[in-house]
Amino acid sequence: MRAYPVALLLAAAAALTACSSGDQQAAAPSSAPPSSKPASPSSQAKQKQEPCTLLSASEVSQAINIPGVTSQKGPDQTNAASGGQATSCEYLVGGKQAGALAVTRYEGRQAKPADMIAAIKKAKPGAVDVPGFPDGAVFYLDEQKTATLAAAKLSGGVPTLVNYTGPVKMTQQMMVPLVKTAVTAA
Repeated sequence: MRAYPVALLLAAAAALTACSSGDQQAAAPSSAPPSSKPASPSSQAKQKQEPCTLLSASEVSQAINIPGVTSQKGPDQTNAASGGQATSCEYLVGGKQAGALAVTRYEGRQAKPADMIAAIKKAKPGAVDVPGFPDGAVFYLDEQKTATLAAAKLSGGVPTLVNYTGPVKMTQQMMVPLVKTAVTAA
C-alpha cells in the first residue's frame, strides 16, 4: 500500500506550489540565480541522504509503542510545478504500513521555511502550528484518514520539507520526536 507516501508527496508539492503573496494564483517560488560555485561537500551529502537513514525503524517502533517495525525505501517523485524532488521511507508492521517519512528538496528554488509552512496551512484546513521546531512545523489530519506532521528548513541553503504521515490515530505528540530526529539530520 502506497497511500502514505503519496499523501506526503502531495503535501510537499502543495507547500511550494502554494507559496505566493497576496491574492495571486499560487505558483512555485522563483528560481535562484545561477551560481558558479559548486555545492559544498556537506550540502551534497545532505542531498544524497535517504529518508530511511534519517529515522530508524526502531525509533518509529518506540514512538508508536509497537515492536517489530521495519523500514523500506519508498517511492521517489519529482514535481515539475514546484521543482521538488521527494524521497521517502515506508515503515511497516507485519507487512502493513505504519507510516512514511518524506524529504522533499527544492534545489534551485528560493523559499523561506515560514512561507512553506504557511502554504501548507493554507492548503490544509485545520492545520495547527507545532512548537519546538526552529523553522516551523505544522500538524494536520487529511480527510480523517491520515495524520501528518511537516517541518520546513533550509538544508545547505536548499528549502527542504520533512514530513511524517501515519494513520489518523497517530497524535501530534507521537510524531514530534520522529520529525525532530529526521529534520535535524536532513
